[in-house]
Amino acid sequence: MKSIKRTQRITSLVILLFILGMAVLVFKLVHESSFYMMNSDKHELGFVYDRTGDVLFDGTGEGSYPDNYFLDVGNIIGDDSGQMNNTLVANNIEKLNNYSFSNGLIQDGGKAAIYTTLDHAANRAVYNAFGYQDGCVCAYNYKTGEMLVCASIPSLDVTKGYDNIGSFRPGTLLSKPMSGTVPGSTQKVSTVITALEIMGSSNLYAKSYNCSGKYINRTGDSIDCHNIYGHGTQNIQEAFENSCNPFFAQLIEDDDMPLDRVMKQYEKMGYVLNGGEPQFYEIDGIQCATASTTLEDKYQFKTQWGCIGQGDTLVSPMQLMMWESAIANESGKMTMPYFIDHVTDVKGHIRDKAKTRYSDKLFSESTASAAKQILLTNGADKYSYSIVGYNVGVKSGTAQVDEGAHENSLLVGFVDDPSFPIAFCILIENKDSGYLTTEQVAQVLLDNLKNNN
Repeated sequence: MKSIKRTQRITSLVILLFILGMAVLVFKLVHESSFYMMNSDKHELGFVYDRTGDVLFDGTGEGSYPDNYFLDVGNIIGDDSGQMNNTLVANNIEKLNNYSFSNGLIQDGGKAAIYTTLDHAANRAVYNAFGYQDGCVCAYNYKTGEMLVCASIPSLDVTKGYDNIGSFRPGTLLSKPMSGTVPGSTQKVSTVITALEIMGSSNLYAKSYNCSGKYINRTGDSIDCHNIYGHGTQNIQEAFENSCNPFFAQLIEDDDMPLDRVMKQYEKMGYVLNGGEPQFYEIDGIQCATASTTLEDKYQFKTQWGCIGQGDTLVSPMQLMMWESAIANESGKMTMPYFIDHVTDVKGHIRDKAKTRYSDKLFSESTASAAKQILLTNGADKYSYSIVGYNVGVKSGTAQVDEGAHENSLLVGFVDDPSFPIAFCILIENKDSGYLTTEQVAQVLLDNLKNNN
């Protein structure tokens, strides 16, 4: 009798394990079959669209488009060739798969698609504005997080293939807004935020330092100003508008700016310090480098130069733009960007609808409000005649690269308008190679986004 009961228990256990195994197998078939189809030689891809329905990627390969139609989005949207890995298509290709377990492979009429937040017309206008010069522009809605423009010059029309890849200009396959670059004086936004967090607004505005064209720091190193005649005695607003390096070197040396607190605030904003492990954050699967710099001794050149935006400091244009949202919203929290508004499956059903998300708090609301006022005053005083029609808070920067052989020009900022909440970052590489200015690009950017709004 005991033997029979033992046999029944063993049989029941075997049956249960069989049922569980079948359940796991069915689950894997349903959920992973799409992956295996994508990696087979038989798959049908859908489309990627911009916010108005313009095609940004044609997975069928059968459409007819004007010459260089995809040029301005080539290195951010990408394709399925495997030549570029850090693109929207490469990292979301399963969303374009016109296959499902229940419907099989739909070779004609499948509706799998990605609907992005990008504005193709504005992106193209910005791309064209660069002419023969190189650089990048990113812009988004700092209230919602919708990416509107992400142009990187040079780029490519992916429909033309890669047969002549050896002749591509450097950076063609790279989306530059995602990569670290020397920020120049746009870094002073971070240093101002840090000073406001540590000192408070009243104490910071009470500080004044003299600039005679250069400053010899406490270790005997020279911090040069771009104005060889100096700016005289300045407060924080004046020094920010003058982009005065000696002022900011003295601010870092100030007794009210302990290095440990400076480091803590920089880390809170996302900087990797002193050669730490490089970090990345993702935007719909696309990797974006986080900021990095050196903060070792506040009396030494290397640390002061880093806080001014040179030396070891690297920040991606995307992250520079995101910090502007924390200021513009007066929240101290970044609005997290996204490219994908929603996707549709093979039957056209909407899924994966995007939602607005925010970062952890990087700095206080009072710091955000004070920094916002500094940026807006700079915009009104310095840019009202070069960026016309918009109330902008901005900071420019000139970054020495290639060991000082070339200079890049940057502009970060936001539009202070609840009906047009745009934050942006503009980078022009080797600025002396042409006549284009960041203000001209900003005007093109904002005008086209406004007209398309």
